[in-house]
Amino acid sequence: MSKKVRNKSHIARTTGDVIFDTLLYIFFGAFTLLCVFPFYYLFINTISNNDAVTGGLVNFYPVGFHLNNYIALKDVADLGSSIVVTVGRTIIGTALMVIVSAWAGYLVTKQKMWKRSFMYRALVITMYFNAGLIPWYMNMLMLGLTNNFLAYIIPGMIAPYNIILVKTYIESIPASLEESAVIDGANTPTVFTKIILPLSVPILATIAIFGAVGNWNSFQDSLLLMSSKPEMYTLQHRLYVYLNQSSNLAALVSGSGTLSQAQADNMLSARVIKYTVAMVSIIPILLVYPFMQRYFVKGIMLGAVKG
Repeated sequence: MSKKVRNKSHIARTTGDVIFDTLLYIFFGAFTLLCVFPFYYLFINTISNNDAVTGGLVNFYPVGFHLNNYIALKDVADLGSSIVVTVGRTIIGTALMVIVSAWAGYLVTKQKMWKRSFMYRALVITMYFNAGLIPWYMNMLMLGLTNNFLAYIIPGMIAPYNIILVKTYIESIPASLEESAVIDGANTPTVFTKIILPLSVPILATIAIFGAVGNWNSFQDSLLLMSSKPEMYTLQHRLYVYLNQSSNLAALVSGSGTLSQAQADNMLSARVIKYTVAMVSIIPILLVYPFMQRYFVKGIMLGAVKG
């Protein structure tokens, strides 16, 4: 018979339970390390001696610690403008997306809304059907959204999935709260701003995370729509440019077998810059997410209860 032990909550647990929990902790601990190690590896390469990085000598700990790579980023051409563009689109785009999603999600819960069912179905159907990349580009070109900062903002304001999450969450709020406000004379905008919004903070924080991460990591729209304006490149697009520079130099080495000192210096610079910019692009999300996680878990669970 298995020996029973008692934990602090006085629940009897067998030896098998303890062994199972121990193996579970080991498994998820190892899985966590596998997830964290790529970020750690990237970071130690950015603060290590550049020659050691090039020679592949940095694996588990920094070699020749320094922060010169981060300091040198201020001299990288157009990187500052890319950071400004990315931060701007993340803040403005996320804020507008949250406002539109909250308002639209609230309106489609109202039975008195004109053509409510039709509009909601029209919104949902866009999640299943897509015209494709070329029609999308032609549409953006026709609307004058190429080489235009608004191309980062306007298309992302309406996010069907986020609107559905907000709608489902609002439906879980007791209707009596809104009814009592209406009896007291509150109109629809007042009910929305004074009652619905304060109670919807968890789901709004959840979709804000979705929006912020999506805007921060966005790459394709910058690549396709900003071809004539390098100053409008996003940070991820700029990282892609540096990656191509490094790849081209590497191909030159393998093809000719010889490389001048200037080309070698450029190759080293491109590689180090690539690592450092990648780390800079990751750090903000890593810093923000832990503070938003409690809202994320609560919002996504409550917002997914109903279909």
